[in-house]
Amino acid sequence: MATRERQIRLLLNQWVDACLFGLSFWLAYALRTHPTVCEWLDLPPFPVPFDAFLWVYLLLIPAGPLTLEASGFYRRPVLGPRWQSTLCLLRGIALLCMGLTLLLFFTQLVTPRWMVVWFGVIAFGLVYARQETLRWLYRRRLTQPQFRHRVALVGVPSELQRLRQQVESHPDEGMDVVAELDLTREDPGKITDVLHEHSVNGVLISAEHTHFEQVQRVIRACETEGVEAWLLAEFFRTEISRTTLDDFYGRPVLVFRATPDKPVQLMLKRVVDVVGSVVLLVVLAIPMLVVALLIRLTSPGPVLFRQQRAGLNGRPFTMYKFRTMVTNAEQLKHELEQLNEMSGPVFKITNDPRVTPIGRFLRRYSIDELPQLINVLRGEMSLVGPRPLPVDEVARFDDVSHRRRLSVKPGLTCLWQISGRSELRDFKEWVRLDLEYIDHWSLWLDFKILLRTIPVVLTAKGAK
Repeated sequence: MATRERQIRLLLNQWVDACLFGLSFWLAYALRTHPTVCEWLDLPPFPVPFDAFLWVYLLLIPAGPLTLEASGFYRRPVLGPRWQSTLCLLRGIALLCMGLTLLLFFTQLVTPRWMVVWFGVIAFGLVYARQETLRWLYRRRLTQPQFRHRVALVGVPSELQRLRQQVESHPDEGMDVVAELDLTREDPGKITDVLHEHSVNGVLISAEHTHFEQVQRVIRACETEGVEAWLLAEFFRTEISRTTLDDFYGRPVLVFRATPDKPVQLMLKRVVDVVGSVVLLVVLAIPMLVVALLIRLTSPGPVLFRQQRAGLNGRPFTMYKFRTMVTNAEQLKHELEQLNEMSGPVFKITNDPRVTPIGRFLRRYSIDELPQLINVLRGEMSLVGPRPLPVDEVARFDDVSHRRRLSVKPGLTCLWQISGRSELRDFKEWVRLDLEYIDHWSLWLDFKILLRTIPVVLTAKGAK
C-alpha cells in the first residue's frame, strides 16, 4: 500500500511540475519582453512573438519531470532533509537549462540569454514552493489519526523485531504497528481477533519457507476480512540482485535483477544515445572524412576495422573503428603475446609495433573510436557503458562473475576510460570499475562521465 501511494504521489507531482515548467517558460518570456523590465535592465526590445516558441513546449513539458527524475529529485523522502531535495532540484534545473540552450542553439531560434536564466530561476522557485507546500500538507496529514495506517506484524521473533524497527524508522510513511503475531508460539487463526480488536488496515508478513502453511492461513483470514496482506518476498537471500514483483500472463512472479531497474531513465538514456550520436555524426562528418582519407593515403588496407565484440549479455556484434594497425595485425598478435602488459584475458602493450604512424595519433586522442557512433545509433552500444571486449577475450574470463559487466550495453566511454585508461594494468580493477558503474548507474552518472571524458581525451591521458 505504501508503494502504491508513493506511485500515485509521484505521478501527481510530475504532472504538476510539468505544468510549472510550462508556466515558468511563459513567465520568463513575459519578463524579457515587458517594457518596464527592459528599461530597468537596459535591455533591447525583443520583438519575436511567443507563438514562435510554442513548439518548445512539446519537448519542455515531458523533459522537465524526466530530468528531475534523472537527478534523483523524486526518489528522496517527502520529509527528508531540505538540503538533499534542494541539491537534486538545482542539478535537475541546471541540466534542463543546458538542454534548452542546446535545443534553441541547434534550431537557430533567436533567444535572449536572460530568458533561459529567468526560466531556470522561476522554475526552481515554483517547484521548490510546490515541494514545501506538499511537505507542509503531508506533515499535517500525518498528525490526523484517520490518515494513518494501522498495521499488524506476523512472523518469527527475529523478523518481528526487524519489521518494527523498519516501520519506526520511516515515520513519513504514516504507519503505526498496533499488534504482533509470533508464528512460532501463537495460532495463526488468532489473526482474526487481532483484526477485530485493533481495526487493522494491513497485515505485514515475513516468515521463512517452513511456515508457508501458517502464512497461507493468515492470508486467507485477511482475504475473508477484506484486509490487505503484504508478504515480504525474502525466501531466497541474494547478495546483489534486487527483488521486484511482476506479472507473467496473470501469474505473479518474483524478479531477481542485478542490473539497473529504472525504466524511465533507461528510456531517456536511449533518447540521449540516439540524439547524441546523430548530432556528433553530423558535426564530425567532415573531420571523419579527412581521417578516412589520411588512412587510405598513408597505409594499404581498408579504412574501417571491423571486429566481433561481446555486446549486451555477451551477444556478438560487429564493432567499427578507424583502422590504426597494419592489415595483418591479428596474425602478429600471437607473436607479441609474451609482451602483454595487462593481467587477465585483455591484450595491451605500450608502443605496439603493429600500429601505423597515423594510427598512433588517432589512438592517442581516441579519434579511432568515432565510427562506433554508428554502433550507438544502431542500438548495439551506448555513449556510456563498459568498453566492449573481443569475443575471444570474453571467452577466456577466468572468473564467471566478470561476465556481469556484460549485463548492460557496452559504451564509448566508461569509468575505466576516465580513471587512467591504459595506465591500469590489472584487469580485475577494470572489472571493478565497470561493476561499480552498473551498481550505481544513473543518468547523472552518465552525464558526469561524459563531461570528464572530454579533458581526458583532449589531453590524451593514459592513452596508448
